[in-house]
Parts: sequence; structure tokens; C-alpha cells
Amino acid sequence: MVEPSDFPCGKTPVMIPGPAGELEALCGCPREPAGATAVICHPHPLHGGTMHNKVVYTVARALEDLGLYTVRFNFRGVGASTGVFDAGRGETEDLLAVLRWAAGRRPGDRFWLAGFSFGSYVAARAVSRWATERLISIAPPVARFDFSEFPRPDCPWLVVQGDADEVVDPGAVFGWLEGLQPAPEVIRMEGAGHFFHGRLIELREQLKSALGA
Repeated sequence: MVEPSDFPCGKTPVMIPGPAGELEALCGCPREPAGATAVICHPHPLHGGTMHNKVVYTVARALEDLGLYTVRFNFRGVGASTGVFDAGRGETEDLLAVLRWAAGRRPGDRFWLAGFSFGSYVAARAVSRWATERLISIAPPVARFDFSEFPRPDCPWLVVQGDADEVVDPGAVFGWLEGLQPAPEVIRMEGAGHFFHGRLIELREQLKSALGA
């Protein structure tokens, strides 16, 4: 049995073997473990997205508060991660490599997937290939990436969308959500932009309230 102390928590990045080389990651540990681990995916690599994104960090903190171990990592070609951008295909393989690594250190844990913007597309692509207890999609870019190319996730699914998003079209997201059956749980944050400036604490508390049940 792997002990919690073997999970590399803290501010020092770890390098995880990936399909295109190594993947840089940061791990977090909860004070009161709840038997689950979450892997969180960052925004678009070609537009400044990294594992240090404030929304990604906020999601990690919220999940750690709920008792989850967390892993946020840089996709191929970002930070110290090896490789080049692959429009979601290779990034999905990166995510699956991180999941396998985390499962080796948290055997028996349930797994959650989360993603912000482009990261939500990658996370949704991976659900059908990994036993996922819960999916969290924040500002999914449904007008830019084809979310219909993979099956609707059959696990509990939470979608968070600001209605003043200047990057992802909120109307496209809410229209897409209306066509999903069964419908995911939705948090609509009025007046919130894409990066939730000035609303990150509210985002964290909304996530904890919705997921804590």
C-alpha cells in the first residue's frame, strides 16, 4: 500500500513520464483525505495556458479542501514538459499518462477529472478511456473544439460558465448544455469573465458547495 507521504506534495515540481517525453507537474495533498484524486488540465498552451493558471490553482485548492489529492500538470511543450502542441490529441495522451502515474501512487483512489477552457476539452476526451467518478468543466470552448466527437460523459458532471465570458461564447455553451441528456449540473456565474477576475474566491466556494454534497 502506498502511503500518503509517497505522494509528492508541495511546491517542488515533479517530472512524470509521458508519451512525448517528460511532463512537469505539481501535486497537492488534503488535510483529511477522502479517498479520491483529481487531475486538473490547464488552458490553451498556445495562448499562455499553464498549470500555474489562477483558475487551475483555484480548482486545485477547492478540491484539496474537499479531501482530494490533486495533480496539475503542464501539457507537452509547456514549461519543462517535452514535446509540441497537438490540438488536443497528444494532450489527451499526456493526461492519461498522468492518470496512470497518479494511480500508481494512490492505488484504490477514485479519480476525478477537471479542466479549464481548452483543458476542459482534453478532460472530456479522456473520460471514456479512464474510470472517472466526476468531471468538472470550466468555460468549455464548445464553439472552438468539437465536444460531440466523443460520447457524453456518463459520470456526474459539473459545468461552470460565466455569462460575461469574453473568450468562450457563453451563448454557445448554454445552448450546447440545453441539448445534453441527461443535463449536467450547471453553475452560471453572472457577470464573470473567462478568467474569473475578482471572482476566484467565489468560484472556489461555488465549487466546494456543489461538489461537497
